[in-house]
Amino acid sequence: MSAKGPLASDLGWDAFFTDPSLQAVIRLGLDHNLDLRLAALQVERAQAAFRIQRSSQSPSMSLQGASTNYRISEAEGSGQASVYRESTVHVASLSWELDLFGRIRSLKEEALNQYLSTEQVRRATRMSLVATLAQAFLQLGADTESLTLAARTLGAQTRTRELMDQSHALGAASDLEVAQARSQMESARVDLVRLQSQVAQDRHALDLLVGTTVPDRLLPRGMSAAPLADVRSDLSSEVLLARPDILAAEYQLRAAQADIGAARAAFFPRLSLTAGLGSMSPAVSGLFQGGTGTWLFTPNLTVPIFQGGALRANLASAKVSRDIALASYQRAIQSAFREVADGLTQRRALVDQNQAQEALTESLQRAFELSTARYRGGADSYLSVLVSQEAHLRAEQNLISTRLAQQLNRITLYKALGGGA
Repeated sequence: MSAKGPLASDLGWDAFFTDPSLQAVIRLGLDHNLDLRLAALQVERAQAAFRIQRSSQSPSMSLQGASTNYRISEAEGSGQASVYRESTVHVASLSWELDLFGRIRSLKEEALNQYLSTEQVRRATRMSLVATLAQAFLQLGADTESLTLAARTLGAQTRTRELMDQSHALGAASDLEVAQARSQMESARVDLVRLQSQVAQDRHALDLLVGTTVPDRLLPRGMSAAPLADVRSDLSSEVLLARPDILAAEYQLRAAQADIGAARAAFFPRLSLTAGLGSMSPAVSGLFQGGTGTWLFTPNLTVPIFQGGALRANLASAKVSRDIALASYQRAIQSAFREVADGLTQRRALVDQNQAQEALTESLQRAFELSTARYRGGADSYLSVLVSQEAHLRAEQNLISTRLAQQLNRITLYKALGGGA
């Protein structure tokens, strides 16, 4: 990361991760990962809930039909029982609640912000998935490179042991030197088996993240197979406000504030209007004949008087929910600042560490070559060769780990600065 690269939020993941195999693996994950699919379904549900709430602001129209049959007993009227039948059809029945105090508007705003928050959660899930897939891919690449190194080391140790056995048979090598060569070979075999198991576990973890089996042709062969693009790191802190997790918390805060408005509006009267045009007739066959027209208009006023403190408790609950949302929003901002600060601090340390590790590996390689030459010339014992060889091997393994840490740190910073969504 530098001061001249593009912004992380402006650089798509397929531009940041330039390796074609890694890009293909990420695309597979975006298509098959169940967590991302669940997040998308949550967005669809929140969108449907918003549309339902938005429809409350508009009058509803329906077609209503009714048939009423009732009997008047002998004790009423003329002393004879009577049966009355009445059929009614309202062709245009309208129902509308007048939003005098903003209750419906507040509920609509709450539903809208819940939907927007859910959409940002989906973006955050997608961003995390992209970063996690890349990290799993690089981890597999690093362990695969370590496995290759372990296999090469075992091959070299096996050849050394065979040569030592031949030298021992000729009387040129001692029993101690033969035992040391054998123990070194077995140690390399242990490392090989351990890394084979680790690579298999990495493969399973990558398949689980993707949601399907990753083809062998897409698997990494080492760390060098996954270069990363460069992005800017000298940014204003305001860019963090565009992170999807912070936006999700902000929309939750707005939704909680709207919920307070709806809870306050519940203290005031609610006025709804019902109107209809239709036809009424004693028989169904006469409903649409002349002279059967009818209409109705029913205003309905509901005034809350006593509800046992439920309205006040609901308002108090809404205010507490707002305070919780505010605290969550503040925590999201603080977490974002910490992620970026930690990432930048680690980046600077890893640059120095990687340079030092490269220099150490080169010097230990030279020391191993010199000790081998001195042993062949009879100036040193085989023990010095073993010590320098072991030190060089560990330095190479540590160099792979340091390079992996550098790559993982760049991915973490890319995600922390808003990239990958």
